[in-house]
Amino acid sequence: MTTLGLQTIAVPNDDMRDALADHAGDLELVVWNGDMDITDDIRGRVGGVVLPYMHGGTTLKHLRDLPSLKYVQGQSTGYDGVVEAAGDGVTVCNASGVHAASTAELAIGLILASLRGIDDAARDMLTESWSPARRPSLVDRRVLLIGVGGIGEEIALRLDPFGVELTRVGTRARSDRRGPVHGTDELPDLLPDAEIVILMTPLTDTTRGLVNADFLARMRDGALLVNLARGQVVDTDALVAELSIGRIFAALDVVDPEPLPVGHALWKAPGALITPHVGGNTSAFEPRIEALIGDQLRRINAGEPLSHQVN
Repeated sequence: MTTLGLQTIAVPNDDMRDALADHAGDLELVVWNGDMDITDDIRGRVGGVVLPYMHGGTTLKHLRDLPSLKYVQGQSTGYDGVVEAAGDGVTVCNASGVHAASTAELAIGLILASLRGIDDAARDMLTESWSPARRPSLVDRRVLLIGVGGIGEEIALRLDPFGVELTRVGTRARSDRRGPVHGTDELPDLLPDAEIVILMTPLTDTTRGLVNADFLARMRDGALLVNLARGQVVDTDALVAELSIGRIFAALDVVDPEPLPVGHALWKAPGALITPHVGGNTSAFEPRIEALIGDQLRRINAGEPLSHQVN
């Protein structure tokens, strides 16, 4: 018997089962997700579940149907709703670090695209319009980074070569090897000076709706809001209101609601650049998630504590 009493791990598809086969050891790997039927025999044996990437909502609804469940592994950094769906006594782990480099890469891409008008240039191509204009640079900008976890650090590393003036904000004031980290209680004083505000905070009761009408009103005219955290960190109606008068700009990889419905005002809001929640969805994802879960299987077989536990 392995640690936690696990014998059978359910993975969401055949490709993952095949990729992890060499790491399984004494564990049985079965293919199951919430959109699939499950036999009573397998239901009773499954002690661990790897959630599908990005579309795990249906699987979450069925976790309580697994009487032997002891371990749930997410493939995302965020784990909002997973602990609650798994229930008491179930170890929940996320994929912190797997998406950090790719998400930071997109953060810089969105900032550059918005500042330099690359989205406008792409639209001009459709009408064969040649419209040169002087645009803001990322170089020398004052940047406020809200969220100093693994992805926040990767974003900071990628900002270094641009010579920005970087101010970082975490849940509480402290110092680390990069220098001071301000607390969220200091945001009212920090926002008016920032030319770019990057959101990279987890979704919690504290951060839900953090970017509300008051937050946005404190941002300086012409500032850019960049969200790669969770859509619900931002009050969408308040953001649309600010964008509609052209006072600020926004580059968003996550929105609320998501996916953004056809006809939603945010689609055509002036100054908005939207990508469809693809921050970590790159070629770097599969080898990194397979390495992480493979190590988790090794730990289970060896009787070692699981890594990336969030509860």
